[in-house]
Amino acid sequence: MEWRAGNRSVGEKLFDVLNYALLTIITLCTLYPLIYVLFASLSDPTRYMQHSGILWKPLDMTFNAYRLVFDNPMIIQGYMNTFLIVSGGLVLNITLTAFGAYALSRKGLRYRKQLMLFIVFTMFFSGGLIPLYFTVKGLELANTLWSLIIPQAISAFNLIIMRTAFEAVPDSLEESAKIDGANEFVILFRIMMPLCMPVIAVMLLYYGVSHWNSWFQAMIYLQDRSLYPLQLVLRELLLLNDASSMASGASGGEVAVIGETLKHATIIVATVPILLVYPFLQKYFVKGALIGAIKG
Repeated sequence: MEWRAGNRSVGEKLFDVLNYALLTIITLCTLYPLIYVLFASLSDPTRYMQHSGILWKPLDMTFNAYRLVFDNPMIIQGYMNTFLIVSGGLVLNITLTAFGAYALSRKGLRYRKQLMLFIVFTMFFSGGLIPLYFTVKGLELANTLWSLIIPQAISAFNLIIMRTAFEAVPDSLEESAKIDGANEFVILFRIMMPLCMPVIAVMLLYYGVSHWNSWFQAMIYLQDRSLYPLQLVLRELLLLNDASSMASGASGGEVAVIGETLKHATIIVATVPILLVYPFLQKYFVKGALIGAIKG
């Protein structure tokens, strides 16, 4: 006879303990790099340069690195450019994706399967970077923020997810709306999109993170430094070791020391906003992300 404590066996409780212990270890391994960067950004530059190994707390806590970060006009300008790209991009992304997904979800659309085949084809094959660059340049979008928004207006993967969500809405709702005199725009914006808010939230997260973290397109299309998004400014600071403009008034050796904490402070400044957004969308994430797996 199996011995049980309450309604659960000893084996089940032991499994839970081991499971929680393993998940705790994984969580700590995932979070510690971010915690390390945070502690390093709050540490005294000289003491941090002398330190080695695990960092358990800030060394002589100071906010000088953050003061220097926000005193740098490139960081502020990068933030403004990134917010413009994210806000403008999200409006265009969600609008065009919703229009395309709604059209493709209509059973009466002619050549619907052929159109989906062409869309899926673009997920695996593309014309390449050089033709895309000449296309952007030919449309006179190069060296403008539009070059970071329009070429990424629609993701085929996100379009398929949203189309699947629209197809899952009962036809009876659409039929009753048409009886009441609703046109296609009313059905889309007042029925489809409100009922598919989990998917819309996931699309906002996918597109938003993509715009926020994008730097490669900016490096290709932009020559004017005043148009650089935050991630491209961060790339220059991390890879090119360009901390001199942020540590004005310091000698060469001091710049090298201050630069280490400046890098960590800039990483935190660039990462925190997107981390703050995620908790508000988390409740929709699993439901919305799995809708595409319900049916093709």
